[in-house]
Amino acid sequence: MLSIFRKTHIIVLAILLASCNSPIASPTPTHQAFAPFILVTQDPNASSTPTPFQPSGAVETSLPTFTPSPPATATFTDTPPPTQTEMPPLPSPTPASSAQASPPPAASNRTSYILYTTLDFKGRTAYVDQTIRYYNKTGGSLADLVLSVQPNSYRNGFILNSIALNGAPVTAYALEGQRLTISLPQALTSGSAATLTLSYKLNIPSKGANDVYGYDLNQINLTDWYPFVVPYRGGWVLHDPMPWGEHLVYEASDVELNIKTDSDITLAVGASPESNGEWTRYRMYGARTLALSASSEFMVSETSTGNITIRSYYFNGYRSAGDAMANTGASAIQTFSSQYAPYPHQTLAIVQTDMDDGQEYDGLVFLSTDFYAQYGGGARNNLTVIGVHEIAHQWWFSLVGNDQALEPWLDEALSTYSERIFFENNYPANISWWWQFRVNYFKPTGYVDTDIYNGGTFRSYTNAVYFQGAYFLDEMRVLMGYGNFSKFIKEYARRYSYGHATAADFFALARETINVNYDGLIEKYFWGSY
Repeated sequence: MLSIFRKTHIIVLAILLASCNSPIASPTPTHQAFAPFILVTQDPNASSTPTPFQPSGAVETSLPTFTPSPPATATFTDTPPPTQTEMPPLPSPTPASSAQASPPPAASNRTSYILYTTLDFKGRTAYVDQTIRYYNKTGGSLADLVLSVQPNSYRNGFILNSIALNGAPVTAYALEGQRLTISLPQALTSGSAATLTLSYKLNIPSKGANDVYGYDLNQINLTDWYPFVVPYRGGWVLHDPMPWGEHLVYEASDVELNIKTDSDITLAVGASPESNGEWTRYRMYGARTLALSASSEFMVSETSTGNITIRSYYFNGYRSAGDAMANTGASAIQTFSSQYAPYPHQTLAIVQTDMDDGQEYDGLVFLSTDFYAQYGGGARNNLTVIGVHEIAHQWWFSLVGNDQALEPWLDEALSTYSERIFFENNYPANISWWWQFRVNYFKPTGYVDTDIYNGGTFRSYTNAVYFQGAYFLDEMRVLMGYGNFSKFIKEYARRYSYGHATAADFFALARETINVNYDGLIEKYFWGSY
């Protein structure tokens, strides 16, 4: 959502707002009425997925209702947080009915990041000492390591003070834009590990309306702010950014953040705080990335479901919306834990920020202040719908990873259709409204497997990936049968938990679940063959 893309966004938004005065089209006969949402342009450095949202005032209030099967419920089992000084293994798996996911593989099998960060809120800087323990699970030897360094995309945004490999200073490296390449003095063989230590300073940039990363008058957001080793799949996977969509791909990792900041600052993180001497420590396991937001003006509404704590961070004047999002978060976790897999983290942070849409990170989602301002109660609004979409990404992005640049539908279409599943389990009388408000309004066309590079325009990209994707999943659900689709989606979440799924994986599992003929559906909605 960088400022260089703002003109395009304003034009798109103006067109959409102008359309708000037009009557909403009748629902298509083959789908329960869905609703439109506008996808806004995305900061090329952001790791979360931009979410199209509905223009204010375009809400249809008299659409027909639809009553699905009664909602399923989930039970929960407490899992105590770890207390060790170093990154510990996760607690033992909880029963299948727990809201929290069974742990990913033992910590020794995953790359880990330990950060000691001093955040100067008033000075808009951060000083970081970082240790990365990288495990070579590629199956071959590596001559170099490649890291994503998104803050280096900003002028003077990243100052590297030192870097060492296994305790020895590194001199053979190249830092160019978002890419840090470290030449290894000797090959890192398969199954072996290396330890990187980095010391650096972040000069946090001003955050524009289309940005997530950066500061504004009362808030600092740090997203994709620390260097991380990108996946290796026959080569290092670090795609070029685009004005829309995400370009980063992540492996699941363990992250420990130790942080100090001004005494009056409240931190929103996707984990609960622990004391670690003079530091406050946050730990996440099997996460793609750890993001945080800081402010001296946060108000907090807190609730829980089972052993999961939901914290809603909002600003003065938005208490009703802030309280509502805490409750919506709890309902979404219950619904998706039952429908997909146990929630993969111990907490969820929902954060108000001045941006144009919503974005997700592990255990944390950002939502636009405009959504809070528009909120008037109930579920028929952007705050609820986009909030649920971003929370669904805790399953389709955080738990099950994918290539967000080349196969964005695997997280975006699934998160969009998850909104429908949320409504059928919580507000069944509003399903027809949802279809109209979120999808039908835009009259979407295009191939679901459009990537961020061949989408044409922001509007055509989102229509294809998000909304055609929702149509596709709805028809797939009917073709498979609701029971088989439920079995399929649960197995998809289980099989690829803390891993990486592809479109080929998706359709192979669908055929394994029930071998009906998917060819016509694929031909209708996809460019590729699967």
